[in-house]
Amino acid sequence: MTSSNPYRWSAVDDDSVSAAGEPSTRIRYRVIAVSIAMAFILYLDRVCLGEIIKNESFRADFGASKEQLGEVLGAFFFTYALFQVPAGWASDRFGARRMLTIYIILWSLMTGITGWASTISTLLLARLAFGVAQAGAYPTSSGVVRRWFPLQRRGIASGWISFGGRLGGTLAPFLTTVLIIGLGSWRSVLVSYFLVGLVVALLYAWVVRDDPEQHPGVNDGELRLIANPPEPLRPTWRQFFGTLQACSLNRSLWLNSASQFGTNVGWTFLITWLPSYLADSQSVAAVKGATMVTLVLAVGMPGQLIGGFLGDAAVSKLGLRWGRVFVPAVALTTAGCAYLACLSLQSIWLIVACCAVVSIMTDISNPSTWAFMQDVGGTNTAAVFGWANMWGNFGAAFSAWLVPQLMTWGEASGQGTDLVFIFCGGAFFVAAAMTLGMDATRKVHVGG
Repeated sequence: MTSSNPYRWSAVDDDSVSAAGEPSTRIRYRVIAVSIAMAFILYLDRVCLGEIIKNESFRADFGASKEQLGEVLGAFFFTYALFQVPAGWASDRFGARRMLTIYIILWSLMTGITGWASTISTLLLARLAFGVAQAGAYPTSSGVVRRWFPLQRRGIASGWISFGGRLGGTLAPFLTTVLIIGLGSWRSVLVSYFLVGLVVALLYAWVVRDDPEQHPGVNDGELRLIANPPEPLRPTWRQFFGTLQACSLNRSLWLNSASQFGTNVGWTFLITWLPSYLADSQSVAAVKGATMVTLVLAVGMPGQLIGGFLGDAAVSKLGLRWGRVFVPAVALTTAGCAYLACLSLQSIWLIVACCAVVSIMTDISNPSTWAFMQDVGGTNTAAVFGWANMWGNFGAAFSAWLVPQLMTWGEASGQGTDLVFIFCGGAFFVAAAMTLGMDATRKVHVGG
C-alpha cells in the first residue's frame, strides 16, 4: 500500500534489508548504546549535587544559606545554557566524536574538583565550569542521531538517549545517598563519579564516528537503511555568525525555545529543590526522601521511550507539521495540571504521585522536541539544537534561583509551597501553548 504521506513508517523491517545478499550491520545501535551511557553519567553528575547539599557533612563544610546554595545550583544552568550554541557549533565544525569525548573528560574533571572544593567560591566556580563542559553533550548527540538514523526513526533514537539521562538522574539521589553512607564521605562519591566519566569518554571515542561512512564496521546495507545523503561535517567560521542570525530569525525555533524555557522552569524543581522540600518542609528522613525522589524520576523514565514511539507515530499519521507538536502539547498541559493538583493535597505521597505525573509527562514530550530540532537543523543541527536548548536551560537557571525565593515568600505569607506549585504549573501551560505554533517543515537556512 502506498501513501501520500512521506513520513509513514516503511513496511519493510529495518534489519531485513541487505546489501549484496549480506544482512545489514547494526553499528548504529552501538552508537546509541554508548550515547545512552554518556547521557547516564551526564545526569548522574548533574543531579547528584541536589542530593549532596542536604547532607549534614556538606552543610558543615560550607555553612551556606539556602539562597547561596540556590546560586550554586543555578550557576550550572546559566553557563550550561550560555555555551549551548558555541559547544554545538564546535561539534559541527570539528566533529562530534572528538568534541564530545573532550566534553565528557572536562565535566568529569569538574565533578572531581567539586569533591575537592573547600570554599563556597570554589564550589561556585567548579559548577560554572561544569556547566560549560556539559553544554555540548545533547547538541552533539542530536547531530549524531541525525547522521546515524533516518527521519522516521529520530524520535525513538532520541528517546533512548534521553532515557539514559533520565536513568542517571533517577538513580542519582538514591545511589549518591547509598555511596555517601558506604564510602563515608560525599567527597569520595564525586571523585568516584569522575573516574567513571573517564571510562565512558574512552568508550565513546572508540565506538562513535562523525559519519556512518567513516565507520569500518558499517556495510552498504546499513548505509541504505540510514538513507541520509552525505553532508559537509565542517561548517565555516563565517557560518557561526550566520547560524546565530538564522536562529534568531526563525519563528518556529523561537517558539521551541520558549517551550523549552517553560518546560525546564517546571521540571527543574524535581532535580534541585524537591529533595530539600521533602527534608525541610515535610520532615522526611534522608533515605526515605531519596527514595521518593528516585521514584518520581523513575516513573518518568519510560516516558522517553513512550514519547519517542508516540511522536514518530504521530508524524506517520498527522504529517510532520502537526505530528511533531501533538504529543508534547498534550503532555505539557497534563504536567501543568498535575502541579496545580498539589495545591489541594495534604498527603505527601499524593504530592509525590503528582510530581511523578509531571516527570513522565515531561519525558513524553522530550523526544519530539529533540526530533523537531533535528528536522529543522540540517548540517548545523548541533548548533541549532544548542540555540533552543540554551533558552531552555536559562529557564532551569531561573527556576533554581527563584524557587527558594518563592518558598521564603510563601512561608512569610502563610501560603507555604503553594506559590512554587502555581509557578511551575503555569510554566508548563505556557510551554504547551508555545509548542502548538512550531512548524518542523520550515528548516533553519544558514548563510555564509
